[in-house]
Amino acid sequence: MSRSAVLSAPASYDAGDFHFHGSAATSEHLLALEGMPRIEIERMIEAGVRHRERARRRQFTDTLRGRSVCLAFFEDSTRTRTSFELAARRVGAEVVTLFPQGSSMSKGETLLDTMQTVVAMQVDVAVVRHRSAGAAAYLARHLDAGVVNAGDGAHEHPTQGLLDLLTLHDVWRGRFEGRRLAIVGDLAHSRVARSAIHGLRAFGVSVIAAGPPSLAPRDFATLGCTLAESVEEAMVGADAVMPLRVQFERMDRSLAPSPRQYARDWGVTRERVALMKHGAVVMHPGPFNRDVEIASDVVDGARSVIARQVENGAAIRCAVLERCVAARDARLDPLLDSEPVERLHAFDTPALVRYGGLAS
Repeated sequence: MSRSAVLSAPASYDAGDFHFHGSAATSEHLLALEGMPRIEIERMIEAGVRHRERARRRQFTDTLRGRSVCLAFFEDSTRTRTSFELAARRVGAEVVTLFPQGSSMSKGETLLDTMQTVVAMQVDVAVVRHRSAGAAAYLARHLDAGVVNAGDGAHEHPTQGLLDLLTLHDVWRGRFEGRRLAIVGDLAHSRVARSAIHGLRAFGVSVIAAGPPSLAPRDFATLGCTLAESVEEAMVGADAVMPLRVQFERMDRSLAPSPRQYARDWGVTRERVALMKHGAVVMHPGPFNRDVEIASDVVDGARSVIARQVENGAAIRCAVLERCVAARDARLDPLLDSEPVERLHAFDTPALVRYGGLAS
């Protein structure tokens, strides 16, 4: 991948794969959910369940004591950055946060040179958010550290996809097959939607998507979903719905309807929620604009699991950081005791049944 791939979005054609799965060594990175085997996702969900239960009891671990995690966020973030910081501290790691403002990048230093400088200070994992698709994969190929993609342009946001799967695992009691989830909104610019589709497909969930014509390209269906013509068509009979924020910062504002028109034609309202199955839930990756893509009474309503998503975010990111460090340790020292990797990757069937049952 050339450096030009991370200077502007979308990525250039020579950017290469934005994900690589299939060996223990590559587990030290989390770049995408596309192509990730279901069993790998299940292992992280199971570990996330354990971390969530510990957090509720205020009983944290020190599995990453003596390790350092860099949060390199080159785009704005509240939920993702905060939950990664909490996650790193809850597993005993030291945390350093890097922002583009005030860094050497403002003096002309490249992204790679800046990150190599930080990693040279014995950073074990770099959590990276960047406006350009492929930025995390580019860094993973050049840094001597694990890399976690915290969102790269309109490509993917894999830890959001994992926390959404953990939330649906709770709601659906581990039974994913035959379920249907509706995604409504700005499909064109949504990395969340892409990670959700790849993750849900691995579990046999059908995804139906809908959005304004200017924000719902027809080739979006090639990701593995079905496109609907209206929000009502997408939501009728669904087991869950995920409205998406209109990302005005990534587009010419003339492409999107006005907030009032959008709420009228595409907003997830109480009346539209009633079209879903009994017991269906409402999700949102945040940040949300009340009474635009989602009505206030839906955000605060009984079917909303938005707060649960936030809680699960910190838990799943604990699991991701542990996974990356364990895989990196195994690669750097093949003679190292494999217990940490086994602890993170082995199924605990009784625990799975106790918390809702991936195996059920």
